[in-house]
Amino acid sequence: MPLPGDPTESHRADAQRIDRWLWCARFYKSRTLAGKAVASGPFRLNGTPVSKPSAMVKPGDTLTFTHGERVRVVRVLAPGLRRSPAPEARTLYEDLSPPPPQRDGSPAAAPDGEREKGTGRPTKRERRATDRLKGLD
Repeated sequence: MPLPGDPTESHRADAQRIDRWLWCARFYKSRTLAGKAVASGPFRLNGTPVSKPSAMVKPGDTLTFTHGERVRVVRVLAPGLRRSPAPEARTLYEDLSPPPPQRDGSPAAAPDGEREKGTGRPTKRERRATDRLKGLD
């Protein structure tokens, strides 16, 4: 017999706390970070603003929130029973958000002279072009 407050399988099939679901779906590294994000950030559950990590989500619900610099729109497909590997966690939701804008990798296209990761150090020519762009010449 389950203890009071102990989530059973039948309870998990119906609904789950939003902070726990975000953690199981691997949007946040810890449940604490997920709870803080819900409490401080603009989260919408089926179009209604949510500010409490104890809000319940169930399959079929739509979550809209900012994650990093992107606005994410996801449809909940299943509750998270545990924090599983990333490929398995992606089965918990359907990503409805638009794809991120493509950057062509040139220094002029990157904001504030930032470079794509893995492109190495700028050459002398690229550094001078960045300085001209910033008005530091």
